[in-house]
Order: sequence, then structure tokens, then C-alpha cells
Amino acid sequence: MDSSEDKGSVTDDGPRSSGDVVGVSEGYTAEEEKAVLRKIDMVILPFMCFVFFLQYLDKQSLSYAGVFGLISDLNLTNSQYSWSSSIFYVGQLVSEYPFIYLMSRLPLTKFVGATVIIWGIICMCLAAPNNFAGFATVRFLLGFSEGAVSPAFVTITGIWYRKKEHTVRTALWITMNGLAQVIGCLLMYGIGKNNSLSIAPWRVLFIICGALTVVAGIGFFLLMPSGPKNAWFLTPREKEVLSLRMAADREGGDKTSFSIPQLKETVLDSKAWMVFCFGVLSTMQSPVLTFASLVIESIGYSKLDTMLYTAPSGAVQVGLLWIGTALVCCFPRQRTLIALALIIPPFIGTIFLMKLDAAAEWGLIVASWVASCITACMSIFLSLSASNVKGNTKRAVVNTMFFIGYCAGCIGSPQLWTHRPRYTEGVITSIVTWCLLFVAVIVYRLLCVFDNERRDSQMSSNNESMRWDVELDENGLPRNDLTDKDDKKFQYAY
Repeated sequence: MDSSEDKGSVTDDGPRSSGDVVGVSEGYTAEEEKAVLRKIDMVILPFMCFVFFLQYLDKQSLSYAGVFGLISDLNLTNSQYSWSSSIFYVGQLVSEYPFIYLMSRLPLTKFVGATVIIWGIICMCLAAPNNFAGFATVRFLLGFSEGAVSPAFVTITGIWYRKKEHTVRTALWITMNGLAQVIGCLLMYGIGKNNSLSIAPWRVLFIICGALTVVAGIGFFLLMPSGPKNAWFLTPREKEVLSLRMAADREGGDKTSFSIPQLKETVLDSKAWMVFCFGVLSTMQSPVLTFASLVIESIGYSKLDTMLYTAPSGAVQVGLLWIGTALVCCFPRQRTLIALALIIPPFIGTIFLMKLDAAAEWGLIVASWVASCITACMSIFLSLSASNVKGNTKRAVVNTMFFIGYCAGCIGSPQLWTHRPRYTEGVITSIVTWCLLFVAVIVYRLLCVFDNERRDSQMSSNNESMRWDVELDENGLPRNDLTDKDDKKFQYAY
């Protein structure tokens, strides 16, 4: 956690007194806080992890389906297969506009749960089409139905966890990306080995993924609480402790309101636009994940061997992600510098993917594994977004801006990956955008440092202004839905 996060926060090494938060008649102990945090980790985090796992499994299943007959069964050209990837993100991009409003107006977890159920049903429908038009239509609808999940999860992380906890918790649910790739490859391998199937293996994969998603969506809708006051797994005292610890970060929980002033503030906030740039630039390399299996197959491996050689890519992603998370734990005030370090390995892997020829079989395979590690730095970007944005509407808008950029990158980049087997134009684009992302992270860090120093200078003449002055409502939550810009005591993490 940045030094900026320490200012005005409640201490972590002893009982909280009533003087820590104005209007609070009773404090809480470190043991009580640990018990509450443990319960949140046992309930909230598994829900997010499993749904995020299924979302990525849906996305990555296109790659496995391409190896196991999707392209030939639907008579897809290279361009049509690329559009099958892009059209998903077109749907997701279109959905962000209505979802940005609905997520701030409706109970967040109920809304997300409903969309998960719908996306599971649509995923099963991917087994039905017999031509490109039908398949592309269902892919568009699938992307549209999944549009709420990722931005909502950033918001949920901010509602339940304090700033210093964001990086590890965000890393946990983003770890599901790599885990989904490993399990997805093994699932496709198992389906592919079954010679008694009455339909094509890739159709069976979509049916299984969709059915699992429907079950997960029903569980999410029924059991996932919308905030501290609805936490069915906490006692009344534990709910109070949860509200107090979130008040320490000046966080008021989920509110079903949409603020036009907060929307205007977001549009004029340079840091919000840098978050958008993170979304674009960190996903222009995403086709590596989809097309890597086709690159491996082009070397001459069988379909089943291709699945086995693709699976370690997910493990490498998870490994780099947790190396980054460990570095954040060791150097909590340097998140952006660690993100810069995490850009270097996939950048080098992409260069090798371009330079090595087909004769270097294992060299290409390993290069594809390393080049696929785009989620390590993304987890830090999402944790920074969760830590640095306040205000219900502003947070929803900024999170959505990230995923609009994410969708834009995922729509455009596959169109450059059309020339098999080496996809030279796409690989070059990945190299360029890694460089641009490096520059964007540096700019974001400087903006945060500048704003924190400006606020410090404004407050240095009045030590009394450092006290907590948040008026709490009957649920123990701050009454005012302040943004990070309005709250002069708020400090940005970097």
C-alpha cells in the first residue's frame, strides 16, 4: 500500500477507538477484523473466482474449438475466424453503455447474477450453428451478456475490501484466467479422446461450459450479498465491524443511484482516461491467447498434443501473476513500478515469437507461453482502479471505461492475426503496444504523485484537517457519496 493510503487510516495493530471515526460509539479489535475478513474471503471471494473462471473459459474455448474442427465444420476463412473472436467483444462493448447505468441503479449482485444465468444459456447455444452467420450472432450475444461481470467485480472488490487488500484479492480472481486455460485444455483433451460422441467435440465443450455457468449464476443470484448490511454470513456485530473498517477507507458500500455531476467529473479526470488506455493497451496482445494453439498446431502436432502443449501457458500466466503479487506485498508502495517490471517478460516472449522460425519447435512453444502472460500487469491495473476511485457513479464509469478499452483492444487486434501460420502483423502490433503501455504506466504514476503532493501541501498547514469527519448513517456507512476528487483527505495509490 502506498504511503498515501496510510494517512488518516485506522491502525492495524490494536483496538480501534471511538475517536478514529466521528459518530462511531464503539471500536473493534484486530482479532474481530481478522475474523470478519476471513469470513469475507470464504464467501465473497469464491463466488467471484468461480464466475470469473467460467467467463474466461467461455472466451478461451474458441481457441480449443478451432483446433477440434470448428473452422472446418463451419467452413470458416481465416478472416471469419478472427471475426468470431472480435464479435464477442463488439457485443461486450455495446453492453457497457446500458450496463454502466443499470449497475449503478439496480442491486449490483442481483443484476450480475441474472446476466451470468443468461450468458450460460447463450453459451450452450454456441453448439447449434452450422455457418459463420449463426455462430457470429451467438458470439455477439454471448459477449453482450458478459459485459457486466468484470467491471462489477472491480466495484465489488472495492465494496468489501480495504485498499491494502485490493491487490491480492484482485489477483486471486484474475488467477482464474490462467487456471481456466489449463483446465480448458485438459477438458478439451478429455472430450477429444472420446470417440463415441454423437456430435462434434467442440459442440460438447460449449454445452458443458454453458451448463456450469447457469448453475454458477443461480448460486450467485441467490447467495451473493449486495453489501455489508445484507451479509447473511455475518452476525450483527460483524456487520458493524465491517462497516467501520470500510469507513476507515472512506468507503460507503454499494448505492443504487446515478450522479450526473460524478459522470462529468469522470470525463474530465485525466487519471480516468489513463485507466481507459490501460484497458486498450493491455489487451491488444490478447490474440496470443486465442491463436497460440493454432501456432503450435501449425508446427505439426496432433490436435490432442496441441492441447497438452498449450495447457502450460495458463500455469506460466499464474506463476508470473503471483510473482507480481508477491512483489506488491514486499514493496506495497510501488504498484506501478512492479507493473512496469511485469510488462517485460511477455514483451520478450513476443519478440521471440516473431524472430524464431518453425524449426525451433520448443522455442516457439515456450515463447507462446511467455507472450501469453498479459494478466499479471492487468491485475495491478484493476487493483489501482479499485483503490483510486471513489463515488458510486464515478467508480462504475471508470471501471466501465477500462473494459470499454479492453473490448476495443480485443475487437481490433484479432483483425491483424489473419495470416497463418505466424501472424506477423499481429505479433508486431503486440510489441508496439507493450511499449506504449510502458509509457502509459509511467504517466499514470506521475499524475498520482502530483495530486498527492498537491493535497499534502494544502493540508500541511492544518493538522486538525487530518481527523476523520465522516458522518455515518443508521447502517454505519458514510452518508455522503464523495468522489476521490471531492474528498480532500483521499490519497491516490500508485
